[in-house]
This record gives sequence, structure tokens and C-alpha cells, in this order.
Amino acid sequence: MAQCVRSSTLNPSRTPQSFIRTVSAKTRAFASVSFLRTLPEFKKYPVMSCQGKAQSQQEQIPPPQLSLDDLVTSNRKGEVLGTIKDSLSNCLSETNLLETVPGLKSRIKGKVRDIYDAGDYLVLVTTDRLSAFDRNLASIPFKGQVLNETSLWWFNNTQHITPNAVVSSPDRNVVIAKKCSVFPIEFVVRGYVTGSTDTSLWTVYKKGVRNYCGNVLSDGLVKNQKLPANILTPTTKAEDHDVPITPNEIVEGGFMTQAEFDEASMKALSLFEFGQRVAKEHGLILVDTKYEFGRSSDGSILLIDEIHTPDSSRYWLAGSYEERFQKGLEPENVDKEFIRLWFKENCNPYEDEVLPAAPAELVTELAWRYIFLYETITGSRIDILPTQEPIHDRISRNTSQALSSLRRQL
Repeated sequence: MAQCVRSSTLNPSRTPQSFIRTVSAKTRAFASVSFLRTLPEFKKYPVMSCQGKAQSQQEQIPPPQLSLDDLVTSNRKGEVLGTIKDSLSNCLSETNLLETVPGLKSRIKGKVRDIYDAGDYLVLVTTDRLSAFDRNLASIPFKGQVLNETSLWWFNNTQHITPNAVVSSPDRNVVIAKKCSVFPIEFVVRGYVTGSTDTSLWTVYKKGVRNYCGNVLSDGLVKNQKLPANILTPTTKAEDHDVPITPNEIVEGGFMTQAEFDEASMKALSLFEFGQRVAKEHGLILVDTKYEFGRSSDGSILLIDEIHTPDSSRYWLAGSYEERFQKGLEPENVDKEFIRLWFKENCNPYEDEVLPAAPAELVTELAWRYIFLYETITGSRIDILPTQEPIHDRISRNTSQALSSLRRQL
């Protein structure tokens, strides 16, 4: 039987310390430590028990027996498809709240989120940008809203595992968060041997790597196979792309203390196990994901950024997985993997200076899949109303009002 165990052995090619110390702009945005006392949230989300049972007065969707037909021909898809197509020209690709929201000091542009320094706290705006291969591929209608509301739902339902940095959500695309000192490490947790990017487990495994991020992998694993146990494969938060790193390198390089790494690792593995359980109850497999953590001024380690979104996670349909795996077929996925594969088939997304435009039908399909995943996991319909108002104007208005209210309470 294939084995996958923890090991203190370093990667075959040790990552140069001069390179992995180049942390991302987003890490620097959180770096100044400032504690913001807990304030009333602007939006409440249903709370779940540890078994994943929803306790909500919102419209409920029965747990489905999912198949590819649910993605292709569902009545719900017909309901939202027109709105998605009408919104192709009204995506939130860029933000500049420095010109529209009083009191903001600076902006750092991330791959998907724009982060604004508001003094005692941060304003995180989730855009509609689609990022993969460490670059922007397209803008997807309602993507920012779905990602933001997906994370808020999971943040609210994982507080029994770890506290998080969320203070409030004044807009569909916005979170106001506590400042904290961010650890420059992404905690990537994997349950399957799969992936198409340079740092994915299958990519490195098929090249012959058997010691990856401190995990010893046996010979004989095949693509999309379930691992005997979930594993942690950390990466640095480098400026241009993520770099795999071992637990020993994290501590020896001064990125985290041993105690900090142990606590964050335990939280990451517990979050992933809980996420897998909830996904399974809704006909899905949570395949892999990433988490980020920071330390608040009171010393507690907080979950930050996002959690279990289709951007940070890979989801498969559970009902067809085993049969397709036995036949050597790719799993039916409900994330952005299909659009990653399209770019890999039509260009070199790592090296080509100019990439082809993503076809409109793929953009529309991805928008629907994000909505489908949110509604399947949460059991609630997401509010995606067509509007003539530019998204940036709405965000500016709601964020200004929220910041004014928060400042009055300080």
C-alpha cells in the first residue's frame, strides 16, 4: 500500500534562502500589528454544528446527489445564466478606493484582492480577477462576490477550530479585517495526488520527487489517487511565485518558531478535515486547499485571507469519482481547473508574454460553477441581481459608510 508519512528530511533541492525571504506584497500589507477590538458584523451567516448541519432561516437547498448533469442542465443554471451574460461587461477588474473612500492610506494589489490600509484595520476588496499560473487570466462576473461570501460562510462556521481576522462585511465584495503580523507561509493541505501547476503534487511526483515538503511518498501512486492521509505541503509567499518549503526550513529560516508552526499546522489540518466532511455531506470532495495565518497583537494566531473557496481549493464531484478513477478518467470538477487546462492546451501560461483571451463560454461557465459551489455547500441561494450601477461605485459607498460607523465606535 502506498505510504505517505511525515519526515524531517529536506527537499532534494534546498530552496535558496535569499529567494524565499522575498515575501509578497500582501504579506507586507498585514505586517503592521494593530489590534482592533471586536465590532458588530454587518452580515450574519448560518452557523453549523461540527457535523456540518445548517441552522439557518434562509432558503434551504436539499443535499444533492451530484452529477455532471447538475452543472450542465440544472434549472438553477438557467435562472442565473442570463444575468451572468448580461454582467460580462460589468466586472470588477480594478479598484482605486484611494480616490473614492476618505481615510484610506495606501493600496496593495494582490492577485485577486486589493488591500487598503485604513489605519487601525484593513479593507480587503475581492475583485472578479481570475488568477492562475501566477498571472491574471480573465475577469469573471460575480466571482469576487461569490469568493467573499463563500469565505465569510466558512469563517463563521470554523470558529470552533480557529479565530479569524474578520471584523465586518459591509459589501458583497468587501471585508474589513484586523491587522496582524502575517506568517509568510501558505499552508497547503492535500488529500489527493493531482494538479497541473508547477507546484502541484502530481506534477512533482511524476518527475520522480519522493520527498516533498517533508513528506515521504512511496512509488506506485497514480494521478488523482487518494492519499492514505492528508498531508501538509507548505510554500513561501514569494513575490512572483510560490516556492515549496519543508517544516525544518520554515523554522531554521526564521519564518516561524516551532511552536507557531505546530499550532498553525494543527489548525490547517483540522480545518481541512472539517471542510472535507462538510463537502462530503453535500456530494463533493474537497481535494486540496491553502490557508494563511497571522498573529494578532494579543498573541493569538488568526486565520486570514480566504477559506475553502473555488479559488483556493479544488473540488470534485464525489458520486462519480471512484468509477472515473478506476477507468483512468479525470474527475468531474467544480472549480477553475478546467480553465487552467484550457490555457495549458492553448499556450504556455508560464512563459508566453501575451495570453489568448478566455472564450466567453468558458468565462460564463466558470461564473456558474462558482455560484453552484457556493449554493451547494451553504444550502442557500446567493443574491446575484443585475445592476446598472458600476460595482466600484457601490463598493465605495458601502465601504465609506462602514468605515465612518467603525470610527465612531473606536
